[in-house]
Amino acid sequence: MTQAFASEELSSEEAAAEASSCSRAFRANPHPVYAKLRETAPVCPLSPPHGVETYLITRYDDARAALADPRLSKDMYGAIDAYHRIFGDSSIALDDNMLFSDPPKHTRLRRIVGSTFTPKRVESLRERVQKITNDLLDRCPTSEPVNLLPEFGFPLPLHVISELLGIPEDERTQAQEWSATVAQTGFGPEARKALEIAEGNLRDYLVELITRKRTEPDDGLLSALVTARDQDGALTDHELVSTAWVLLFAGHKSTAYQIGNAVYHLLTQPEQKRLAFRDAGATAAAIEEIFRFETSVENGTFRYATEDIRIRDTLIPKGALVQISIAGAHRDPEAFAAPDQLDVTRPNVQATHLAFGYGPHYCVGAPLARLEMQIALTTLFERYPRMSLVGAPEDVRWLTVPFPAFRGLAELPVVLDPA
Repeated sequence: MTQAFASEELSSEEAAAEASSCSRAFRANPHPVYAKLRETAPVCPLSPPHGVETYLITRYDDARAALADPRLSKDMYGAIDAYHRIFGDSSIALDDNMLFSDPPKHTRLRRIVGSTFTPKRVESLRERVQKITNDLLDRCPTSEPVNLLPEFGFPLPLHVISELLGIPEDERTQAQEWSATVAQTGFGPEARKALEIAEGNLRDYLVELITRKRTEPDDGLLSALVTARDQDGALTDHELVSTAWVLLFAGHKSTAYQIGNAVYHLLTQPEQKRLAFRDAGATAAAIEEIFRFETSVENGTFRYATEDIRIRDTLIPKGALVQISIAGAHRDPEAFAAPDQLDVTRPNVQATHLAFGYGPHYCVGAPLARLEMQIALTTLFERYPRMSLVGAPEDVRWLTVPFPAFRGLAELPVVLDPA
């Protein structure tokens, strides 16, 4: 694993500066920084590049409590000035959804889509997910290097969520490219312009797609949302577009990075790989441990304090933004024994990890993500038991986006079946 620095080498001030600036060293391996902050400043004021007062929570108990604290609002319209400074005006068109809302609005929007992601409904997708997985792997070269993320990690969840929504196959790649721009843009003028263009394109595309679903409905979720809008009045036009966007974005991005994280760590720790695939039960448990050990959701989406809130010895003032470090919480030694070790036999991880959040905003798509991970990893390692990483593990590049919502690889070069 890439080790840019050790926690004992950092002062508390240096750790806070690294977390604020999202330096390349921090993005390569943020865990030593989170370790220092857990020890010395578990509720840490940051000086992020977007310029909005922000606090970072890194201990498990604090993170779990904060995820369910109604005083920490997800409604970014309530923090409108901060929202504009971070995301720009154009983002509002796509962010009127359950991810950025509080009850009762959040409850209403979640109920509309929730029936699609029940464990029973998701299990009915198993055969189709397996078919998509097989087809993608059939197209990959086996004896020469292949970047597994664009060839497999991203297309798999993208095709699955797109089929659920009813997005035509020949339109999915473009939608994913716009989504990637939204996820990785920075704060400078050029980045802002790229963000504005991508968001405008996504909005226009979704409006046009919704118009098509009105005249040519299918059995996809988007047609069902259109019906809910037109017949039941359960959604506004704005909410309809924004809900379609968040399902597309959240439905593939985090799972894609999680597949990459899992493959990387299993390839670099052969004994853990052996233990993970002893039987189906071991694989299911291993996936939960990988969610803990290297979650693709490094930080929860922004919340803001609706009143002064004291956590430990730190007063978070009303109006400040709060980032909850899922990655930091998952390496807390007070919550997990030997947390910096991947242990696929670790018991009860599913009940304790926070990779899908906690409380009212627990990820509605968690059953689908688990199914995709199980099928992707089992099929990949069964078909290619000799798969190997290209190059040294420490040379693999991690994402260096300026705002660490996601923890994932920038590339995953492997040889599926080396001679």
